[in-house]
Amino acid sequence: MSGAMSWPFLRLYLLVLLYFSANAILNVIIPLQGKTLGASNTTIGFIMGAYLFTTMFFRPWAGHIIQKHGPIKVLRVILIINGLALILYTITGLGGYLVARMLQGVSTAFFSMALQIGIIDALPEKDRSQGISLYSLFSYIPSIIGPLLALNIWQAGEMNTFTLVMIAIAAFTGGMGYSAKIEKKKIQPASNQTEQEANMFQLFGQLFKNPFLFKCSVLMLVASLVFGAITTFIPLYAMQIKNGNAAIYLMLQAGTVVFARFAFRKKIPSDGKWHSSFMMGTMLLLAVSAQSVSFSINGGAIFFYIGAILMGLAQALLYPTLTTYLSFVLPQMNRNVLLGLFIAMADFGVSLGGVIMGPIADLYSYSTMYMICAILGVAMFFFVYDRRKILTKKESSHLHL
Repeated sequence: MSGAMSWPFLRLYLLVLLYFSANAILNVIIPLQGKTLGASNTTIGFIMGAYLFTTMFFRPWAGHIIQKHGPIKVLRVILIINGLALILYTITGLGGYLVARMLQGVSTAFFSMALQIGIIDALPEKDRSQGISLYSLFSYIPSIIGPLLALNIWQAGEMNTFTLVMIAIAAFTGGMGYSAKIEKKKIQPASNQTEQEANMFQLFGQLFKNPFLFKCSVLMLVASLVFGAITTFIPLYAMQIKNGNAAIYLMLQAGTVVFARFAFRKKIPSDGKWHSSFMMGTMLLLAVSAQSVSFSINGGAIFFYIGAILMGLAQALLYPTLTTYLSFVLPQMNRNVLLGLFIAMADFGVSLGGVIMGPIADLYSYSTMYMICAILGVAMFFFVYDRRKILTKKESSHLHL
């Protein structure tokens, strides 16, 4: 095997699998533990959202630091911080969970940027979309088994098992990370690096000034808000659905992501062009899936699980498509930092899914909250439609420069 499926890259994907295994368990344990301790949906959403809010804050700086020092050096330091965060989960309660979530957020900002930048730099252009899709695929594989393991640990009351699992994940991730290697195809000249450092703060303005970055960031922010609301509150909402099971939902969703990203890895656009119909279809999947989850409180578990499959399809297609597109159209000199800004919007969206939707669930219901998520998905469908002709013109002129 060669390209994105060669052995050095497969080792990186296995490292991604190990790293995100902890989160697949924590995404179920923390809401259940919080509810048992009497926490409101607002509090649970705040604790869950702290993880990716912190990731969002550090993501752009991660892109800059990784470009300056290289992905491997940064990766080895970050794995130590990640190990400390996972151990902290085992010895504290909700207050400690908040600190651990923030530490884990810092780690994830640098870890994911190091791996993705390393993959983009090392692969030829024709293989980029496959590499990013496989990275995303392996980050979701733990979500197939993790929720079931978490529910078994929770229902059995075996928190000693939880401790052993967290320590084992920290140890194996650290061991594999320290032996990882990433070879860069191109090294940016020092003059460019110095210029980027001087303009670091100015680059944040590109989030609004660059039409390609702005378009992708808005779509990713809103979609991620829906994803975050699903991740945070499904363990609690499932209890209200007849024959509903959070582990089955999350396993179906993650399994669909894994299957779709592998099956469609060569179908993800990798030509630097904006495909309006493709993105509109993805936004429609997002809206229908959220509405299906909302309706399941009346329609039953069949709508609940259909929503899981459709949500998985939307997740599988959206992130690698937008990331690959941006890797072509963003200016090469500042690409890493600007990609960091884009991914920060994804993190911010997931965080908002817990922080904003938690109070809505407290005031109304989980079903109403997911219906609002569906309305946001419909809004993004029209956002893509309204802007596609203007953006196509801009992209066409950009690509001919």
